[in-house]
Amino acid sequence: MTPKPLKRHKALQPLSREHHHGLLLSWKIRNGFSKHIETDRIKKYADWFFENHLIPHFELEETHIFTILNKDHELVKRALAEHRRLKRLFTNDDDAVKNLHKIEEELEQHIRFEERILFPEIQKTATEDQLALIAEIHYEEAFVDNVEDEFWR
Repeated sequence: MTPKPLKRHKALQPLSREHHHGLLLSWKIRNGFSKHIETDRIKKYADWFFENHLIPHFELEETHIFTILNKDHELVKRALAEHRRLKRLFTNDDDAVKNLHKIEEELEQHIRFEERILFPEIQKTATEDQLALIAEIHYEEAFVDNVEDEFWR
């Protein structure tokens, strides 16, 4: 019998919803390639998403969420390494097709790791004061997408 998953604490729910948008980015990249969309169009959207959503999300996690666990905690080390890897993939212009395929795969795996493994551990460890601080500094904002070129449709 598998244990029931923890219900996500209200303070962490906005981050989980941001993860949903990251999963949609992976889907959009996959869908763009399956429709033979020009790489430049897909990259332009991925770059926009990275600048406007992923960078602020990573910064919040690294500054306020991961610090709930010890910086030497294996799960935190893994998450930080994956953030560095994703940042390199987004900023490397050597082979856009290869990098976009890797972003699509690795971003999805990273989000699944955070949602299924890291966040439950953080939630079990965090004090109510730490969760209250997260809720105070990171409130939910409506996601505004870049619909200038909806290549994924």
